[in-house]
Amino acid sequence: MSEQSRRPSKPGKPYRRPQKDPVRMLAFEALRAVDERDAYANLVLPPLLRKAREKGDFDGRDAALATELVYGTLRRQGTYDAVIAACVDRPLREVDPPVLDVLSLGVHQLLGTRIPTHAAVSASVELARVVLGDGRAKFVNAVLRKVSQHDLEAWIEKVAPPYDDDPEENLAVVHSHPRWVVSALWDALGGGRAGIEDLLEADNERPEVTLVARPGRSTAGELLDVLGEESALPGRWSPYAVRLSEGGEPGAIDAVREGRAGVQDEGSQLVAIALANAPVDGPDKAWLDGCAGPGGKAAMLAGLAAERGALLLASEKLPHRAGLVAKALAGNPGPYQVIAADGTRPPWRSGTFDRVLMDVPCTGLGALRRRPEARWRRRPQDLEGFAPLQRGLLRTALDSVRVGGVVGYATCSPHLAETRAVVDDVVKQHAAELIDARPLLPGVPALGDGPDVQLWPHLHGTDAMYLALIRRTG
Repeated sequence: MSEQSRRPSKPGKPYRRPQKDPVRMLAFEALRAVDERDAYANLVLPPLLRKAREKGDFDGRDAALATELVYGTLRRQGTYDAVIAACVDRPLREVDPPVLDVLSLGVHQLLGTRIPTHAAVSASVELARVVLGDGRAKFVNAVLRKVSQHDLEAWIEKVAPPYDDDPEENLAVVHSHPRWVVSALWDALGGGRAGIEDLLEADNERPEVTLVARPGRSTAGELLDVLGEESALPGRWSPYAVRLSEGGEPGAIDAVREGRAGVQDEGSQLVAIALANAPVDGPDKAWLDGCAGPGGKAAMLAGLAAERGALLLASEKLPHRAGLVAKALAGNPGPYQVIAADGTRPPWRSGTFDRVLMDVPCTGLGALRRRPEARWRRRPQDLEGFAPLQRGLLRTALDSVRVGGVVGYATCSPHLAETRAVVDDVVKQHAAELIDARPLLPGVPALGDGPDVQLWPHLHGTDAMYLALIRRTG
């Protein structure tokens, strides 16, 4: 959009008010919430879209575009920051965050979508006029016109160091991950360039929506019959999983509304199934989920326990999250109990349970497909904060299970400091042994050398869930 079309240059020409574009306004509002309130896009965006539909501002195509603008901008933020930095005359930290959000939305439209160049620039400048004012809209216009001179591939050539000179920084810019995350994922994955590039690319893809048919309350077959072939497919690995086709709305499914099914990544389902199927010596009547919030794995475990006449105790430290667990378990066919308790100072006696799951708090680096903004929030020092809690919870789990019983240590992070380092440190201090978890995930390929299991987005289509199974021996 030319300067003349934004501001009158001739006397008597009327000033045109900026026009609000509901789609881009909503995308900007979501990005501001992510930046200002440390909100997560997957929590902020749905209510914004619902409100827009209720007002009549949006149809399905508008909602799809707004979703793509928000998630695409967040996923590619690192790459886009490098491009913008090459087009401005000041450090990015000196650019006001709202201005940077408008620029990032514009850059994504230019470099990451099929929106025509003139439309991407003019729409972004119009958004800037509405939310920033005419003065800063001129700045946005100037920067985006520089960006529009090259496509994404050419910009990466300009702003990323050659791979041979600095492999980690090259991958960080090309695939839009912080350098320390690239390094940590590469260490956990092992291997050469191809594997880490496949993983980083998978992190930048939109994940499928996967449902779980909660045991004893529904089945995958029932969900597939209701949804039909065009709307859903069976899960790849879990017998309880159903994958929705693109655009599928879980909230419109009766079984989901009624709590008989839920939204749950297939990797999370596999963790619960593996623990439930691990061999135990002796009775099998009391199970514990020691970090149960928000309730997905607990709901699966409660259903599987009910099939064997076992009781599940679901414990969650935060009362409001314990409420979410209770909601997820409501209607379970067998006995269960939900409590709010600190897993590092448990109210139950030692040796009470036959099976224990500890899905510990972590950096969440295994779920960057779903929460792309998490990669920019986390810092290496966060690992130091989680380490004592993770070890403390695993020690509690081993103390809570009886001799001959099994503990599942799980985390949605592949970082070695949150996985094998924790397990190795704690197990060597207890009378315990690792169980080979791989046979308990039948049909799942590329599970490594064992005995623990690391799932990967690029290999399994799941979040990067980690699982170690440990038997208490004394």
